[in-house]
Amino acid sequence: MLRRGHVAWASRVGVVLVVACCCLSLLYVLACSPRSDESRAPLPRANAPTGKDGFQALLQEREEQHRHYISSLKKQISQLKEALQERSEQLKSVQDSLERAAGAPAVGLLDGAAERGHADLQEFLRTQLGRAEVHTGTKLPSEYAVVPFESFTLQKVYQLETGLTRHPEEKPVRKDRRDELSETLETALQALNTPRDGDSTQQRKVHSPSDFIEGITRTEKDKGTLYELTFRGDRSHEFRRLVFFRPFGPLMKVKSEKVDTASMLINIVVPLAKRADKFRQFMHNFREVCVRQDGRIHLTVVYFGKDQMSEVKGILENTSREINFKNFTLIQLNEEFSRGRGLDVGARAWKGGNILLFFCDVDIYFTAEFLDSCRLNTQPGKKVFYPVLFSQYNPSLIYGHHENIPPIEQQLVIKKDTGFWRDFGFGMTCQYRSDFINIGGFDVDIKGWGGEDVHLYRKYLHSNLLVVRAPSRGLFHLWHEKRCADELPPEQYKMCMQSKAMNEASHGQLGMLFFRHEIEAHLRKQKQHGAGKKT
Repeated sequence: MLRRGHVAWASRVGVVLVVACCCLSLLYVLACSPRSDESRAPLPRANAPTGKDGFQALLQEREEQHRHYISSLKKQISQLKEALQERSEQLKSVQDSLERAAGAPAVGLLDGAAERGHADLQEFLRTQLGRAEVHTGTKLPSEYAVVPFESFTLQKVYQLETGLTRHPEEKPVRKDRRDELSETLETALQALNTPRDGDSTQQRKVHSPSDFIEGITRTEKDKGTLYELTFRGDRSHEFRRLVFFRPFGPLMKVKSEKVDTASMLINIVVPLAKRADKFRQFMHNFREVCVRQDGRIHLTVVYFGKDQMSEVKGILENTSREINFKNFTLIQLNEEFSRGRGLDVGARAWKGGNILLFFCDVDIYFTAEFLDSCRLNTQPGKKVFYPVLFSQYNPSLIYGHHENIPPIEQQLVIKKDTGFWRDFGFGMTCQYRSDFINIGGFDVDIKGWGGEDVHLYRKYLHSNLLVVRAPSRGLFHLWHEKRCADELPPEQYKMCMQSKAMNEASHGQLGMLFFRHEIEAHLRKQKQHGAGKKT
């Protein structure tokens, strides 16, 4: 019994001790825990400024922190610049290697000890250059797969894709486009004026922007941008041509060469039937440009039928007698007119070796600068030139009354309201006779108007020859009334009518003609309204 009382008492004492320990622990925690920042009054530091001085000190401290941060950023920028400089030196080394390998199989460009990153970059640039149409052409399925060039001078860019807002000839509006062309021109001038080993300082010509004649450029979206720039050379009929390629990276010089055109004779082949008055106009321009200015031209006229034959022959004989011009051939064919047949006969009639051919029509006007472009953009076995000519609208619609129409030379202005780039026509072309023969010539079974030029163009697209397709500022199609013969097959007749509609006037001018009755009615109402106000 006593033992049970001791046990109960001991248990009570234990419970009391546990409760006491808990209370002591709680008191210790409350007494020793730090106070919160909100309830603790700040203790002033010795000599610490207060009020306005305190805020100024705080601002100075923050400014010092920002200064350290800016210094850190500058250091990072400096490191990035060093890395960029290193990468630029690698790219320049790649460019030098590609220039040394230009025109030859691009193998062995890197030494075995080159870094792997350098090798990958060089391989990419070499692949892009090899894929682009720089040295050889690429087989294309049709004319719709061709990426045409744009041509440009110091002031103007001549572009095919005009739409309703852009113009066929305009200054490069976008700054990036201006900078791109300016950089290419400056790089070309630097390459021309850099002295080479063995060059005489006194004899070497220093080229300037005024020596730049014309350039062509095009961008293939999966390869890069190609540039060909032509400058005047040291002598007459000599040119300097530089080729650059930008594979979505730095500009690379691919080729620099001299082109001497002094001995490059052009055989202009013209098929003709009747149209003696147009031939007289053609010969007027031929005298000035081909005989007096150029002097390296042979003319071949293939005439169909006998009607007006004596007039055409008389025009040629008068020209020969008046300006002492003997370099012409007149071929008569007593058969139905076929443009392809006439050009084919004229091209094969030449027996004096491999000559440069220019297939031309009687209603074409060209300049001496175009003849130089014809020579510079063709190369036997490698390159043919398909210029895009500027087609003139109906002068009666452009200038109004007949007495307001200026002379032909003053009408040939490249503007949106005067004409358009005839990008659907492939009849005017420059190519060497050997290429024409090897490709198979024209399809002589095509009669009358149209079709033969597209067939020949497609043959070149299916070959390995490079086809240069670019707008030419020196080649014009003079307007003339077009008649589509009833005997033409439906497809040819449709092509003829489409060409006829395109030749008349611009989109805006045709719209004004279509709505002329509404415009006249509006003007009458305005006049009546004005008269009513006066009374």
